[in-house]
Amino acid sequence: MKALTANRLTDGEVVFWTGADWSERFIQAAVFEESDVAEGAEAHAKSQFTLVVDPYLIEVAPVGGGLAPVSYRERVRAMGPTNKPDHGKQAVGGDDIAVLAGAHGAARSKGRVDLIRRK
Repeated sequence: MKALTANRLTDGEVVFWTGADWSERFIQAAVFEESDVAEGAEAHAKSQFTLVVDPYLIEVAPVGGGLAPVSYRERVRAMGPTNKPDHGKQAVGGDDIAVLAGAHGAARSKGRVDLIRRK
């Protein structure tokens, strides 16, 4: 499964493609099962050069209670700033932040996705 992420051009905020627009919350991200659909969404996002910078696909996997990015880097991006947990997305909280905070592992390839699912 894949989701599409980028950074908003106006303020650098991490955003996720919902299927119709960009959202700051990972929980609202559209999840693509098929590679060709995911690649089509990525191509569409790259044509929106005035809205986002560097859109790319990320691997997501089911974890306790929801979905989370497979790579540690992408989980950090989805949770918001990590320098102080009392501001940004972590301060707002919510079920999606709890799922992201509970995800473990640092898989970088599809072959290691099962490591995250087992924990």
